[in-house]
Amino acid sequence: MAQPGLNPEGVFVKHPDKLWIGGEWRAAHSGRMIELVSPNSEQVVGAVAEADDADMDAAVAAAREAFDRGPWPRMSVAERNAVMEKIAAHLRSREPELARAWTAQMGGLATFAPGMAATGTVQFDNIRKVGASFDYIQQRETQAAAAAYLAYEPVGVVAAIAPWNAPYALMASKLANALITGCTVIMKPSPETPLEAYIIAEACDAAGVPAGVVNLVCGHREASDHLVCNPGVDKVSFTGSTLAGRRIASVCGERIARCTLELGGKSAAIVRDDFSAEETAKLMTNTITLLSGQVCAMLSRLIVPRGRQDEIADAIAAEMRNVKIGYSDDPATQLGPLAMKRQLERVESYIEEGRKTADLVTGGNRPTHLNQGYFIEPTLFKNVDNKSRIAQEEIFGPVLSIIPVEDEEEAIAVANDSVYGLSGSVLTKDPQAAFDIARRVRTGGIGQNGLKVDWNLPFGGYKQSGIGREGGVDGLMAYLEIKAMYVDAPVRAA
Repeated sequence: MAQPGLNPEGVFVKHPDKLWIGGEWRAAHSGRMIELVSPNSEQVVGAVAEADDADMDAAVAAAREAFDRGPWPRMSVAERNAVMEKIAAHLRSREPELARAWTAQMGGLATFAPGMAATGTVQFDNIRKVGASFDYIQQRETQAAAAAYLAYEPVGVVAAIAPWNAPYALMASKLANALITGCTVIMKPSPETPLEAYIIAEACDAAGVPAGVVNLVCGHREASDHLVCNPGVDKVSFTGSTLAGRRIASVCGERIARCTLELGGKSAAIVRDDFSAEETAKLMTNTITLLSGQVCAMLSRLIVPRGRQDEIADAIAAEMRNVKIGYSDDPATQLGPLAMKRQLERVESYIEEGRKTADLVTGGNRPTHLNQGYFIEPTLFKNVDNKSRIAQEEIFGPVLSIIPVEDEEEAIAVANDSVYGLSGSVLTKDPQAAFDIARRVRTGGIGQNGLKVDWNLPFGGYKQSGIGREGGVDGLMAYLEIKAMYVDAPVRAA
């Protein structure tokens, strides 16, 4: 039975007061709990066990034992895949619960939540299928011996650290890559949104995953840093802020551990003259309000021809003023709350900065009709200098900056004038023009007419937007080491 009082309504995690380490639900060494606060009501709606340094070490030890001496890395891919099919079936049966957990913890719209939950399960399944069909032993031509083989082997113990904005899909993806390749895992969810990882742990338990292969510890920053520093961790897979990513990269660099980092962004959408102000307004308003703007790949800079700036700004402002702001469980709501108080304060601080350096067109305030919750109006600035903080720093909220330029060459230069390079878009009717401009923008992904991502393809960024890729075969490779073997005659490779 689920623990009453520790779960939000409609969520049925059995042991939120415990950690999952070495195949057992055990009490946290700290004896403390992490409270989960609703962004809609600002009230505590649940709680989970808080892991400290000792718990992190115990989880690493369990994962280390399971990798070094347990059956999981030595099972055939088909055997691992069969277990993962059972995990996927369990997760699929709990998608309504996963949807409710997301809404309760980070304020995601209830109308959008079922799709988010389904996407997470589909990603787990797709990665499982990619890994199941991958050829882990490949024969290659060589002049060094009679025969050569490449073996793709699991990287080892993986610390999977997921953020609070899309906790289920991102943790499920990391776990799927790790499990199908034969790695063992320590799941470290965000302390704001841990329930999805608890449901994943329960799915692994129900599917018969061997003890220690998957572990779950939820802790705050200091304990998380302790996990990353543990020499028993072979690889860190992290999605989150560039600030935290720098720390993880430095720690992994110090001990030559592997890491995959999917970090922040300040992605640009370039508007060409053949794309109307009305189309731009609808597309960009719908984009900047997605997850209340809390998307790493968000198109938060709009680069427009200088002569069209006012026309486009007026059209976007009109669209933004019609956005329905409200509580996440209201079917009419288009823009819900920000995920937490500190995020609201962060966004408000950037808006105040923007008032000093650009022209506020609309928004910028907390809505007057809502007397509780972490809400902010969709906000638009124009005449933004690309050197300013609101153009250069990730805000992670529904704030859009219009940057006017003289021509296409300057538009590309401005798009590239950023420490980030995660996503982007070209707003045009001409696919060839979109392709040609996309080739010149230094970013990990870019689409014609909108924010577009296919998780079966590699996703990641240039520059300070990260290291490595997730998705498809490219994502799988990040969880593998490559061994070259030379023998005096061809052998039966398995």
